[in-house]
Amino acid sequence: MAPKAASLWPLLVLFSCASAIHRSQFPPPPDFLFGTSTSAYQIEGAYLEGKKGLSNWDVYTHKQGTIKDGSNGDVAADHYHRYMEDIELMHSLGVNSYRFSIAWTRILPRGRFGDVNPDGVAFYNAIIDALVQKGIQPFVTIFHYDIPHELEERYGAWLSPEIQKDFGYFAEVCFKMFGDRVKFWVTMNEPNLLAKFSYMDGWYPPGRCSKPFGKCAYGNSSIEPYIAGHNMILSHVNAVSIYRKNYQEKQGGYIGISVYTRWYEPLRNSTIDQLAVERAISFNVPWFLDPIIVGDYPLEMRRILGSNLPQFTLKQRKKLRVTKLDFIGLNHYSTWYVKDCIFSPCELDPVDGDARVVSLAERDGVLIGKETGVSFIYDVPHGMEEVVVYYKQRYNNTATYITENGYPQASDISMTANDFTSDKGRIDFISGYLKFLASAIRKGVDIRGYFVWSLLDNFEWTSGYTARFGLYHVDFKTQKRTPKLSAEWYRKFLQGSLVTRKFQDGSQQQRNSS
Repeated sequence: MAPKAASLWPLLVLFSCASAIHRSQFPPPPDFLFGTSTSAYQIEGAYLEGKKGLSNWDVYTHKQGTIKDGSNGDVAADHYHRYMEDIELMHSLGVNSYRFSIAWTRILPRGRFGDVNPDGVAFYNAIIDALVQKGIQPFVTIFHYDIPHELEERYGAWLSPEIQKDFGYFAEVCFKMFGDRVKFWVTMNEPNLLAKFSYMDGWYPPGRCSKPFGKCAYGNSSIEPYIAGHNMILSHVNAVSIYRKNYQEKQGGYIGISVYTRWYEPLRNSTIDQLAVERAISFNVPWFLDPIIVGDYPLEMRRILGSNLPQFTLKQRKKLRVTKLDFIGLNHYSTWYVKDCIFSPCELDPVDGDARVVSLAERDGVLIGKETGVSFIYDVPHGMEEVVVYYKQRYNNTATYITENGYPQASDISMTANDFTSDKGRIDFISGYLKFLASAIRKGVDIRGYFVWSLLDNFEWTSGYTARFGLYHVDFKTQKRTPKLSAEWYRKFLQGSLVTRKFQDGSQQQRNSS
């Protein structure tokens, strides 16, 4: 390729991909939020600074063999010291919202057994104020996997009803300290995934499981995921109840929950595989949203799990009926084929196996979509439309935000920024999913926002630093941020927004011209 042609290639990629989807296909601001997503443990670092307490992840990542590359989030992307630089990156993209989480141990180092930490409050106040000053709506997750380690040691964290008191107390501190400027609250991120990874497979802290799902020192994979899930649901309800009663009217905000959202297609054109799809769906999102919105667990879960699935008391059912939620957050990345495992022989599936199914990426030798940098995400853009249309019908078109959607690149320590910045795969992935999301909106689905995962390359839980989801490359040795081609694509896509931005709650914020 001639030098001149080579220099034009990134621009040709950028605009050929950008032509597939346009900002005008979505509602204008302030009726629609376009943003980026992160979480505290994955980007902040500074794990012993600012009087922060130890979290479950601080402890877990320091145990040998828990993380793929032996790394941890002690420093991560050093957002704790570089948040102003990162907010400038968001501002340069032209996003009108930013979804981030609050580290429980920065605000309450010992949960409700200690004092509120003023240093932690000051840190998040600084972030929120800087976002608002830039015209970027804070979209805040209260709990994104990290919990005070002390609560695990005191009473077993999510396995005990005591956690409902702690979570309610933490949520109320957040509402009280930040709710005058935060108008969107996500109680929890992906509790339906967390309960399985922590208590069925033993992959996430506290690392509890039993055969056939794993060989952990402690745990019961048949019961504990559903006890933990039950306490997560009731903790969510407690937080929503506190918000409704004491803060929502005067603060004018909204509260919901974000769930991990797979889509499923039958492997074979058979009744048993179609029924397997229905079971897989029930054990995914409806496991949490049916109780919260409808008032009880899905019938498919009751039939399979029997007494292993907890019951809601009459008092809890009443509370479920009156609290509800204001919006649903869906974290959607991939679609899978599903095969029945009740009438067919199967290998154990660590994610969907409790539904008596196995999820597969291949049918008749053909992958369901393009491979990405990790084995659990395939590029299947039509799944985005399928999933939001399905939940529109199941939950009476409740207002919905796509709180995560993104593309991973495989990474190792020998690679440099140049290996990641020409990320055509990410542009294809995001533009493809947005195309089908726009189609769903035209069909009447009440979608109100979309957040790319993620703003920055970060610590990807048990994958460590072996997967990169960022629009910006992070050199974890120097902490230098380098825009990838996808950052420029997203900026071009968002161009054309009004200079004066209105927040979704009706207040107005002037966007800086810088």
